[in-house]
Amino acid sequence: MKVLIVKLSSLGDVVQTMPVVHDVQQHFAAAEIDWVVEEAFAPLVQRQAGVRRVLPIAERRWRKSRWSAATQRERAAFDAALRSEAYDAVIDFQGLIKSALVARRARRTTGGFSATYANASDACSYEWPVRYLLQRTLPMPRRIHAVARYRLLAARALGFESHGAPVYDLHATPTEPLRSVVLAHGTTRADNEWPEDQWLALAERLVSQGFRIGLPQSNDTELALVTRIAHNLRGHADVWPRMALPQVLDAMAASSGVIGVDSGLSHLAVALNLPHVQIFSQPRAWRAGPVGQPHQLAVGGESAPDVEAVWAAWQAVA
Repeated sequence: MKVLIVKLSSLGDVVQTMPVVHDVQQHFAAAEIDWVVEEAFAPLVQRQAGVRRVLPIAERRWRKSRWSAATQRERAAFDAALRSEAYDAVIDFQGLIKSALVARRARRTTGGFSATYANASDACSYEWPVRYLLQRTLPMPRRIHAVARYRLLAARALGFESHGAPVYDLHATPTEPLRSVVLAHGTTRADNEWPEDQWLALAERLVSQGFRIGLPQSNDTELALVTRIAHNLRGHADVWPRMALPQVLDAMAASSGVIGVDSGLSHLAVALNLPHVQIFSQPRAWRAGPVGQPHQLAVGGESAPDVEAVWAAWQAVA
């Protein structure tokens, strides 16, 4: 059986889709699984055990120069790669028009099919026209965790039942283990942010327990924030250089744990099975927070938690 996963973005959603690969291979040992994903996340998906071929797509970049000759050449090369093999099942895990159109372009075997969601689920992205773009639409519960939703779509599309905790099989090659805690502060959503003074207060408590602080950053705004925090910690923090996602994965895997907002790096911490506290500033923990592991907890929800609440959660998982 050849299966094509179409899950383009974003980082957290891509990570939360990864358990599908293990589920499919548990039920179809000889399954060959390919994955279409935005080019920025392709190197990370290549670390997922069981993925045979990663097909990078550059829709985000192509939109900026839609009609340029270079974009047209890249699109043609992507379409050729997409259609170079026929699939028994093409499953759109994103449920958006852009992802359904990609799934629609994939070539299928005789008897092969394409599938996606039949309906929206609370707090999950969904665009109703996908029901008419692909061949099979599969009903979903109205309220369901994101990881469970992806696993259920695969199970209903391929005719099996998924059981047990999600298995990520995401390969990291950590450096020498460090007694450090990574503060995953970065987020693309302003309503997910946690105040700088609280990050500093939390970091000071961690330092008092003998931890170093790892401070990732991916843009100038984040660099300015972590530089200020590191300065106040007087030599007990490491500002990470900007790294590709596989290198971020390896650096996180060497840490003692992660405390972060609802973001892609927090979902990476879950996938790495690290001690983890995920900070929510809005009521989304039921949909995106860690589940099923006593060393991974969500805190906050209706409003951002204070330092005491985050510290108590860290004491419970560390």
